[in-house]
This record gives sequence, C-alpha cells and structure tokens, in this order.
Amino acid sequence: MSHWRAKTAILALSVLNLNVMCNRAPAEGTKDPQAAEPGRPVKLAGVDSSALTAREQEQWSDHVSELLAPCADQPVSLAQCVREKRHCDACLPAANFLLNQVKQGKSKTQVETAFRFRFAPEEVKPIDLGNAPFEGPADAAVTVVEWADFECPFCGAAQPKLKEELEKFKPNVRLVFKNYPLASHQYAELAARAGVAAQNQGKFWEMHAKLFANQQALERKNLLRFAHELGLDEKKFVADMDSEATADVVAKDRKEAEKLGLKGTPLIIINGRRFEIEAFNLEEDLDDWLKLEVRMLTGTDVAEKAAPAASATPSSQAAAGSK
Repeated sequence: MSHWRAKTAILALSVLNLNVMCNRAPAEGTKDPQAAEPGRPVKLAGVDSSALTAREQEQWSDHVSELLAPCADQPVSLAQCVREKRHCDACLPAANFLLNQVKQGKSKTQVETAFRFRFAPEEVKPIDLGNAPFEGPADAAVTVVEWADFECPFCGAAQPKLKEELEKFKPNVRLVFKNYPLASHQYAELAARAGVAAQNQGKFWEMHAKLFANQQALERKNLLRFAHELGLDEKKFVADMDSEATADVVAKDRKEAEKLGLKGTPLIIINGRRFEIEAFNLEEDLDDWLKLEVRMLTGTDVAEKAAPAASATPSSQAAAGSK
C-alpha cells in the first residue's frame, strides 16, 4: 500500500512541476544570470556610478535590475541588456538616464515615472505638425513641439530656455509652436489669433517675440500696434485675426493638445514624447533630454554652442523695441 502512495505522491509532484513550468511568465526565462545580490552594487561598462553614495548606488542598482530594456524585442532587464550588449541602442542611455535621476534625489516612484515617459515605446504619440510655424531645419533629428498661451507666465518663463536649447543644438533640433489659449486668460485667444495672422504674412516669430515680451498688454489696440511695428499689412492682419479660418487653426491646436493629455501650459513634446511637468524640470532636465535624443538618433555627441547673450536674442530685441 505504501508503495502505491509513494508512486502517487511522485506523480502529483511531477504534475505540479509541469504546471509551474507551463504557467511561467514570459520574462522569467530570461532572468539575468549576473543580477546583483541584495546589497551588492551593479557595475556596468559605460556607466560611471562612482559619484553615487552607498544609498544611491543601491537605488540605481535596483532600478537597472528591475526595469526592462526600452526595446520591446528585448524582454530583459536594463542591466542584462547593457552587460550582454543586446541589440537595443537605448539600453546604455537609459541606464545613464536613471543614474542622473537618482543623483537628483528623486524617489523610486518618481524615477520610474520619468523612465516610462522617456523610454516606454507606448509613450510615443503621433503629432500632426501641419502648417505650424517652426524654427530650425525642417529635417532636424529632434522636433520639439510646444503648446503655449501667450498670456501664461509659465509659458513666458520657458521661452528663454527653449531659445537657448534651439541655439545650442543647431542644426539637430527644431522648435514647433502650437496654440493653447487658456479660458482663464482674457486676451489669450485674441493673441493666439494675432500669431496666426502674422504667420500668414511670414512674421510669426517676430509677433511671437512681441506677444511674450508684452504679456501684460495684449489688448486688441496693442496687437494692432505690434502689427504696425512689424510692417504688416494691417488691413489683412485684422481680417485674418478675426476670420473663422484663424479660429479653426487655434481650435485644432487646442483639441490636439487635449487628446495628448495636456495638464497645463506649456505642454512640450519631444519626438512624440511628453516632457511631462510632473516628472521633469525644464531647467534641470531639458538639456540632458536633448543631448541624449541627439546621441541616440545621430550616433554622435553634439558639441554644445554657448548660449547667446540675453541682449542678442530675438525676444530681447523685440522687447526693447516695443517699450
């Protein structure tokens, strides 16, 4: 009797093992054989983690060991992807990105949120550029799209940084502008229309500079003055500013931003990815994002150009001229 009990137990154990094997998650079969043991830091070629504290080193090691490679066809950890030189050009940049996030003192949740926005394939959204005005080469490797409100102080504060980055990374970056006038701002809609009307005469960026330099003075009479100062055909400017076609352009921009999940202005999209305000800081993170994007797309590190003096920027010149 005991003989049959033993055989039955062995058979049951075999069936159990078979079920466990058949129900294993797809990624479990690719577990990193050199994954760091608890408390043992990860070391990766191409990543200098020497400046991290012991706590930061542990946090970064956990991130690269737990987060998957950005390439969908490489279901392994970032650490394994880098170590084995898998066919995923984003793995090493992603590991360095996580290093910088940890250096900034971000929490585990904040780092993982930033990583998702920056590298998850599903976060890339198509953008309809249409006839939107842009600065920089049309064939630039990196396209930065900004939705802004001319009356929004945060949008105004972002302009010097965006101009600085555009200048620094020429000819690899272009800046595209789209409108999102907030209902809470009395003159934002009219200012957006003025921008479109100026674009119709080839003077969008000149008007753009005027509008942001005079955010507290966007009444209709001032918009007409700006048009006069820019040498526009004032009759055509007024007709275009008040036309349904112009209203449709602004409405289309607004609707697209809402579909993309706009939470506030400015909304910045870089090659289809949201530079999300809840995860990134314009001053601290935009430069690193663009450097990394250019490197991944062109295979080269771009020699940075010194930012122009404040008095030499188009915005500053326009501001001086409108006083």
